[in-house]
Amino acid sequence: MSVYTQHLAGTTYTFDGLVDLLAKATPRRSGDELAGCAAESDAERAAAQWVLADVPLDVFLAEPVVPYETDEVTRLILDDHDRDAYRAVQHLTVGGLRDLLLDTVTKADAAATFAALSPGLTPEMVAAVSKLMRNQDLIAVARAIEVTSAFRTTVGLPGRLGTRLQPNHPTDDPRGIAAATLDGLLMGCGDAVIGINPATDSPRATADLLHLLDEMRLRFDIPVQSCVLSHVTTTLGLIEAGAPVDLVFQSIAGTEGANAGFGVNLALLREANEAGRALGRGTVGDNVMYLETGQGSALSAGAHLGTGGRPVDQQTLETRAYAVARALDPLLINTVVGFIGPEYLYDGKQIVRAGLEDHFCGKLLGLPMGVDVCYTNHAEADQDDMDTLLTLLGVAGAAFVIAVPGADDVMLGYQSLSFHDALYVRRALGLRPAPEFERWLAGLGMVDGAGHILPVDAAASPLRALAGGAA
Repeated sequence: MSVYTQHLAGTTYTFDGLVDLLAKATPRRSGDELAGCAAESDAERAAAQWVLADVPLDVFLAEPVVPYETDEVTRLILDDHDRDAYRAVQHLTVGGLRDLLLDTVTKADAAATFAALSPGLTPEMVAAVSKLMRNQDLIAVARAIEVTSAFRTTVGLPGRLGTRLQPNHPTDDPRGIAAATLDGLLMGCGDAVIGINPATDSPRATADLLHLLDEMRLRFDIPVQSCVLSHVTTTLGLIEAGAPVDLVFQSIAGTEGANAGFGVNLALLREANEAGRALGRGTVGDNVMYLETGQGSALSAGAHLGTGGRPVDQQTLETRAYAVARALDPLLINTVVGFIGPEYLYDGKQIVRAGLEDHFCGKLLGLPMGVDVCYTNHAEADQDDMDTLLTLLGVAGAAFVIAVPGADDVMLGYQSLSFHDALYVRRALGLRPAPEFERWLAGLGMVDGAGHILPVDAAASPLRALAGGAA
């Protein structure tokens, strides 16, 4: 294990191995302070970033952040590493990789270059380079990367911003869910997925919700996929029972221990992916997994320790979760960036930075990356911070965001984005819904030629028709 030192302003800083160096180089966040691995000062953080910039990429292959012998995520990362794609950058340091990424943005073939490079990068390399980047760097590179996936709609196309319509209800009342779903659809939301967090993980309740969404989809011929975010084992049972399952959902994390805390492992996730694809319910593609992540999940599970027993910083562990996602070729993956609370991301500044990091790292690793732009009410954040992050993600080319009625999820008890927020960012940045969904909206006379939702008075007839049919 290497020991790194850096002299800065008359002080010598020592970093005990790669795990310690990565943690100390991370922009400040409360979760790392809680774990006891954060830099103790801005000067120490700057010294760590200085050292990290000179670390060769080969070190990340030689010194696993989490031991190979005890962690199946590490084995997945190293065993599936594409050495051919890696050759283009294996001579570089972390700082050299940053320079290459920013230079590639200026090239006409940037998207193709990033696509070819992606399989050669490990999550730890990507997490490391993100620690050296300003927010504008994260945005510029992510915007130049193109990653698409498809089921009944196509997600991640340039110039498009998808939305998950999240019609949660504290008692899973079908009337409340239907009303929220209708509200979102009539404001152009739902093209990524109509996804319900159920109040319980009861198979019967989950099946009822799946039938409700599928009947609504069929009744109005809506090109959209639905998902009830139950545990993967519940969904597997419902697939066997013949329920109308479109997408298979699961929360995932960046260590074997954290995934065990979610009740999953790689074999189970692969089984679920195969079961979902075997149904053949997609029309324009066969990506069937919907995955969620979030910085701090491994720390919450007490599964955040790496090589030498040292705590690994939460952003590096979050990026390792994207290796799990990459192996499953999902339709959707999003980080729920501010959901855990100020214990992990203290305020709006930390939430904004984490959202941009997660989006950048996910896209660079080849994922159709979305973000739940959100916060809990005991965090030092508000909707102005969410407006900022939403706008930055729109500029950065996020695949989708999550929207709930009034930006207030009454079942999960946190603040997210509203359907109106999605209208704002699409109009402000000239972004459109998924093409299949936009054509459906156009057929109802609900969008103009730029894909913008028309004012209520201009769309009164289709609004009344849909509302009457769903009542």
